[in-house]
Amino acid sequence: MSESLSSVSSSSAGSTSAPGARPRVAIVGAGVMGLSLGWRLARAGCPVDIYEAGIAGQGASHAAAGMLAACAEAEPGEEDLLALNRASQALWPRFAAELEAESGTCVDLRTEGTLTIGLTADDGARLRHLFALQTALGLPVEWLTAAAVRRLEPHLAGQLSGAILSAEDHQVDNRKVVAALLTAIARAGARLHENSPVAKVETQAGKTLGVVVNGALKRADLVILAAGAWSRGVDISPAAPLPVRPVKGQMLALRMDPAAPLVNHVIWAPNSYIVPRRNGRLILGATTEEKGFDTALTAGGQLALLTYAWRALPALEELPILEQWVGFRPGSRDDAPILGPSAEVEGLVYATGHHRNGILLLAVTAKVIAECVLEGRLEKVAEPFRASRFTPRAAAE
Repeated sequence: MSESLSSVSSSSAGSTSAPGARPRVAIVGAGVMGLSLGWRLARAGCPVDIYEAGIAGQGASHAAAGMLAACAEAEPGEEDLLALNRASQALWPRFAAELEAESGTCVDLRTEGTLTIGLTADDGARLRHLFALQTALGLPVEWLTAAAVRRLEPHLAGQLSGAILSAEDHQVDNRKVVAALLTAIARAGARLHENSPVAKVETQAGKTLGVVVNGALKRADLVILAAGAWSRGVDISPAAPLPVRPVKGQMLALRMDPAAPLVNHVIWAPNSYIVPRRNGRLILGATTEEKGFDTALTAGGQLALLTYAWRALPALEELPILEQWVGFRPGSRDDAPILGPSAEVEGLVYATGHHRNGILLLAVTAKVIAECVLEGRLEKVAEPFRASRFTPRAAAE
């Protein structure tokens, strides 16, 4: 079967929907991707059921730091991913405003920007190299001297070698986003089924029939796989299993005085990031560990988080620890998302594998995958992220 969007649009007239009606959609996974798509599609008139193996929003969506860091995280050779990240960054203000309006919940989109700082001369050299890359890519960044950094954030370490200000790299409170989406899907009429693990996407003659939950077939015209790090555990045959794996990350939160926060910008320091919340939480992250679904908090992991953050912000040593946790980023083979219709199964659509950029990519994923379902097309910015890039044929071409 060729990988065209006709397979998606044709499923709209499948056996469980009347001709001309919106497709009945089953979404596998109730993290921010699944919830946002449920909201968008239910609001557009689709009957939507969202199936979650555990409790909605308690996976990577709960564990994340909420950074919208398209510029700070730019890397050589990732131009397609940067374009997708920047497209999503531009969509976030409207996405947040619509979500707040429909849910009545503030998601704390903060626009102070992000500082990527250097502490030593070697750090400064690396920052200059990053700054050269960012400016060559046309990104809206500014070089700051140590004195300029200190005027913005006086509590940072005494010795600084400079910083890059990414004025358009904002942040959002991901846990408030989850809460808002839960309200929004309920108001839009989407049905959420928690503790309902999907074992399989049921097919017949290469077409989607629905999903199998606790041994029962739940019929749908179209299935969206948005199960994050758990996506590979869903049987989607005859489609090949997606190359998605869990990438463990340990994090912790400290408590600041919200009336006198130590920092106001998101801080990227060597081997660490520091994210201040309006309620006084100060989030430190994150380790990157290839250990599968290992939920253990380790002394070494927590020590590393505190040590690297303390080097950048010494005053945090007096702050009490509020919370420590582990999350699982959904990493693909190339650590980029997997988006769009399956080439092998008609009526199966992917929205997974977002790795460290899940919250950032939420706005654009909700837009392009909803359009894929409703209009039968995939936006150009998402084309490089089809699952077919992992097939041997695609590699040879």
